[in-house]
Amino acid sequence: MPVTTELARAHQPASAVAQEDLFPIREVSRRTGINPVTLRAWERRYGLIQPTRTESGHRLYSTADVETVREILSWIERGVAVSKVGKILAKTQAAQSLPSVLADTSLAGEYKQWCSQLKVAVSAFDEAQLERLYGQIFSSYALPVVFQDILMPFWKQLLQHQEPFGHTSEWLFLDGFLRSRMTQRLLLQRGSQTRRVLLTALGEHCHELELLVAALILGNDEIGVSVLGLGVPFDELTLVCEKIQPAALVLFSSRAPTTELPRRLVRLAMTLNCPVLLAGDTAELAQESLQALAVGCLGNDGRLMPQRLRQFLGGKLDT
Repeated sequence: MPVTTELARAHQPASAVAQEDLFPIREVSRRTGINPVTLRAWERRYGLIQPTRTESGHRLYSTADVETVREILSWIERGVAVSKVGKILAKTQAAQSLPSVLADTSLAGEYKQWCSQLKVAVSAFDEAQLERLYGQIFSSYALPVVFQDILMPFWKQLLQHQEPFGHTSEWLFLDGFLRSRMTQRLLLQRGSQTRRVLLTALGEHCHELELLVAALILGNDEIGVSVLGLGVPFDELTLVCEKIQPAALVLFSSRAPTTELPRRLVRLAMTLNCPVLLAGDTAELAQESLQALAVGCLGNDGRLMPQRLRQFLGGKLDT
């Protein structure tokens, strides 16, 4: 059970005291599945979490701390070493502190309200209500906001098992709904685009919805995006590109890059007549190791990915 902020109020500056519940380490462990020994190690060794302390020295964690633990776990599950997670979190926090739509607290509050309504609809398996919310969200915000700030964060929340009961069936319900709607939108998006880009997953750890969302974000009136199904062997991409002749091959992944990835990408690029580009979290994590190679990085920001793709195809942005 949560411990009220009154227990820790004397140990925080007045401006930092939030009117919210604080949780003991055993409750955080129960909610996240991370044992207390590991939580303490993340604090002492890497400084990833900074819980409040009571007068007797007991750790108390805020809701934000719990979310940080879950974010750390999600990066570790994607193959990132815990020693490197702190740098990623710092970079994410720095980006969020820059002027952007999320800097507007009223908008951030709106996004949370939409997620709350989505949660009610999904938990009730109410497809009609989910359809209504889906239409309202799309009619209210730009495409990157719809995915990056509302739909995908909620989808990832369910995927990371943040609900105590029913999370698997709820996630499958939401995932199936979104995949069908993304497929419809991609079909409607197809037209007389002058350039065709081929998008495929890099490795095994990718969900179809992530590919479909990336395709919608990258496509526009001039650039059409064709999505290859999951499971296409890396060694067969050269043959596929020879037949399709795309303007670019985009590899998407949300996993940490392997040490052999740069070498494999260079070998692939040498066999193609089109540029090789990375998208997703892998693009951010592998950017430094690919700086001197003929492989471009689109990143994982839905607001920048389409712009970077156009620049790459136009020859106005190097690798």
